[in-house]
Amino acid sequence: MAPNFDPATGFCSETKTFHSFRPSTPLPPADESISIAKYAVSLLLSSEDCNPDTSTFLIDPNTDESLTFTQFLNRTNSLSLSLRTRFSLAPNDVAYILSPNSLHLPVLYFALLSLGVTISPASPLGSNSDVTHQTQLIKPKIAFATSQTAHKIPSLPLGTILIDSPEFLSFLNRSEADTCYANVKQSDVAAILYSSGTTGKVKAVRLTHRNIIALISGFYYTRGHLDPNEPEPEPESESVSYFTLPMFHIFGLFMFIRAFSVGETVVLMERFDFEGMLRAVEKYKVSFMPVSPPLIVALVKSELTKKYDLSSLSLLGCGGAALGKDVTDRFKEKFPNVEISQGYGLTESGGGATRMIGPGEFNQHGSVGKLAENMEAKIVDIVTGEALPPGRRGELWLRGPTIMNGYVGDEKATAETLDSEGWLKTGDLCYFDSEGFLYIVDRLKELIKYKAYQVPPVELEQLLQSNPEIVDAAVIPYPDEEAGQIPMAYIVRKPGSNITEAQVMDFVAKQVAPYKKIRRVAFINAIPKSPAGKILRRELVDLALSAPSSKL
Repeated sequence: MAPNFDPATGFCSETKTFHSFRPSTPLPPADESISIAKYAVSLLLSSEDCNPDTSTFLIDPNTDESLTFTQFLNRTNSLSLSLRTRFSLAPNDVAYILSPNSLHLPVLYFALLSLGVTISPASPLGSNSDVTHQTQLIKPKIAFATSQTAHKIPSLPLGTILIDSPEFLSFLNRSEADTCYANVKQSDVAAILYSSGTTGKVKAVRLTHRNIIALISGFYYTRGHLDPNEPEPEPESESVSYFTLPMFHIFGLFMFIRAFSVGETVVLMERFDFEGMLRAVEKYKVSFMPVSPPLIVALVKSELTKKYDLSSLSLLGCGGAALGKDVTDRFKEKFPNVEISQGYGLTESGGGATRMIGPGEFNQHGSVGKLAENMEAKIVDIVTGEALPPGRRGELWLRGPTIMNGYVGDEKATAETLDSEGWLKTGDLCYFDSEGFLYIVDRLKELIKYKAYQVPPVELEQLLQSNPEIVDAAVIPYPDEEAGQIPMAYIVRKPGSNITEAQVMDFVAKQVAPYKKIRRVAFINAIPKSPAGKILRRELVDLALSAPSSKL
């Protein structure tokens, strides 16, 4: 800890830096050769709570097929051996992956990571030009896809393997396969993931094995309590989690590795289906779900929740985008026995940079928790560059062992995002309160510049979502000759609602300062979002500017 550090806020007045309250968690020596796959297996096998031979790791709710931890590891070892002997894959080769969630995908990730091959999963819904851009950036040797997505991938040195083919299935069932680990340095790149690109061109983020090991260590050693040296509390029942998250996204990737490490059963959803999710929570007695904010909004507003027994659900881990205090309060009214643990992170921070741990923090509605283990932060004035104390808003900077080592093929963007001292400039406008909790105001690049004022779209969106006649909303900057920009709202009406443009504007105007008022409204069937639930504002800006100017 830093000298003169405030025990209430974590702020050091000498260095102008915020420090984590969390005790440091153990990490392997930096020079030890170990992949994230091997590290996760070591954590699983050191646990007394999980019997790998009998405990279920993965369930496909569509087919009811399941794998125990031992069956999963057997398939991983078989696939590692098959890929190494058949394709001569070696450490630091890159594998591009274009597939929806399936029972095969976690096996493929672990097999490649065990070999030291860099995985680069991308959205299977990406366009041909998205795929072309990504593969030109990362220059993969081999690709893995499904029969539905393979046509998008250009020719590669070792070709494209279909993971829904008989050939791939044969790779999984070599009975003679022993554990197959390559000599992997922790500094080697484990994954190249794609930033969400909500405000600009998608970038390819490099995360090392060490980055992900540091993240998983934090989750493993602080399960449900703040001191990693305390004995683990007795589990009340077997922990079952349900994944709505795509595994090509950082949130889905690290939550899956975390679940494996702690011996958790995962019900893995291929494609999101709201009622299918409710059905699975009832059937498999799901206790935990990592989710994005739109799903919590849907749970608050949907009548379908009354049809299913959701009593097993005890915790939602929410990340990916901001969740409003109003939505959180209404969720707690409807589901008083379900806690929400909010967290915050970027692909560039390896995922979780802040989070809530334990009941004492879950009630801090509107916050995204406290700094994670070994993480430091600054709040930097966006005009002067001065580091600010608690209660002041500025750009959040982060530094710690989970921070990326740069963007692939974009030294300019890397230099703009990572400074010479290792600080990651997040681009998010934030502040820490008097107890060290972090609050996200908005993306700096998304603030609407109305005359001399800055208007955060997220604040207005959360207000609009509190209206019972509005299912979803997004607020964007619309060019205006006099004001520079005005706040414009895209609204998804509740089925049967006839709420008008004037009523929407009046609803907001009664609750905000004059400069924050909505001055233009359009109605839309659905708000475009990234897999993590972030609004794709660029698409809405393009839509607004292409519409007839007289009336949208």
